[in-house]
Amino acid sequence: MLLFWTWWALLAVFRAFPGIDIYFSQLFFVGADCDTTAAAGSICGGFPYRDVATFDLLRTLFFRLPYVVAIVMLWKLVECYQQHGATFNARRAQKLKVGLGTLLIGPVLLVNVVLKEHWGRPRPIQTDIFGGTLHFVEAGSLAGKCVSNCSFVSGEAASAGWLFCLLLFVPKSLRYAVAAPLAAISILTPAMRLSFGAHYLSDVVLGWLSSLVVFAALLALTESQQHQKNSEI
Repeated sequence: MLLFWTWWALLAVFRAFPGIDIYFSQLFFVGADCDTTAAAGSICGGFPYRDVATFDLLRTLFFRLPYVVAIVMLWKLVECYQQHGATFNARRAQKLKVGLGTLLIGPVLLVNVVLKEHWGRPRPIQTDIFGGTLHFVEAGSLAGKCVSNCSFVSGEAASAGWLFCLLLFVPKSLRYAVAAPLAAISILTPAMRLSFGAHYLSDVVLGWLSSLVVFAALLALTESQQHQKNSEI
């Protein structure tokens, strides 16, 4: 519940102070002289990190990683249900279902199907502040003119947040070994989207946090149901 209200509180802050989004995007924007064909008053330049091959490769790898992990988890879940009786690991199956359910409800449905397709917020690179043609709109606004695959919120940041949630399910013997690289990927993914001019700060923060909200809600729901079943036995 705390994560849920934190998400809404942060949205309220970003809406009240839209300059925060503009400021952080400006940190990565490099202006340039416009050529003679540009209209008067045009802003020219770009986000140079978009053109760095190393960052582009990392972005591709980080984009695909959550879905590779999800395929492995689905395979392990099928293995769980191939066991019967005393060999069936109900706790492991529950964890796998919570993890996969969070990915489906959060990054896939909530973010990519609902928010990005219907909230119409232009990406920084699409706005006239950074050389685009559309007007800037604050986080959560429905006034934007982006038609599809828009900026609010970041799907890749949501997937990165989902990866971070999985740390809770990693065995303690391995948790310290994987915590640092997993946390680094979880942070670098939204940071690169910000530096590429693909999203505003609010998009990546709220996208990342959305997966934690969904994960916590599903985990609480399944544990409540399990506790109820145990009490009925």
